[in-house]
Amino acid sequence: MDDGLEIRPLQPGDPPVIAAAMAALGWDKPESQYQRYVAEQAAGTRDVLVATVDGAYVGYVTVYWISPYFGTIPEISDFNVLPSYRRRGIGSALMDAAEAKVAERSPVVGIGVGLYPDYGQAQRMYVRRGYLPDGRGLIYDNRQVAPMETIRNDDSACLMFTKQLR
Repeated sequence: MDDGLEIRPLQPGDPPVIAAAMAALGWDKPESQYQRYVAEQAAGTRDVLVATVDGAYVGYVTVYWISPYFGTIPEISDFNVLPSYRRRGIGSALMDAAEAKVAERSPVVGIGVGLYPDYGQAQRMYVRRGYLPDGRGLIYDNRQVAPMETIRNDDSACLMFTKQLR
């Protein structure tokens, strides 16, 4: 794991920094999304954990306390580590911190993962961490996809998993 790694709550000055890092990767994650996260964190509906190395932003994860998919089961969502910082223990540290936060309030946590190759590392990580499919099959925009239904394989297509924390 990186020396100098810190996991801390999202701060009001973080949105432009995070949005710029995402834009540099070509990812469509505007500053307004992170401003919304600041407001949701202040309202208590979402917690956002930010990872920095020697003070520089390197990743984040959110805990959505009332999940649009799972309902009363908290959901870990929007988990990102900058590609140049992957495979250094940062993602595991973020997940450890998010799971510990959820375990204070719930015995179980949910998570979703996309289906195309960009999500491959996350798919493997979640299984290694003990997440199991929820058994509902393919989900698109928080809705179960019916057999033989055609969908687009984008960020809204996923499998949902849960993990017992205690």
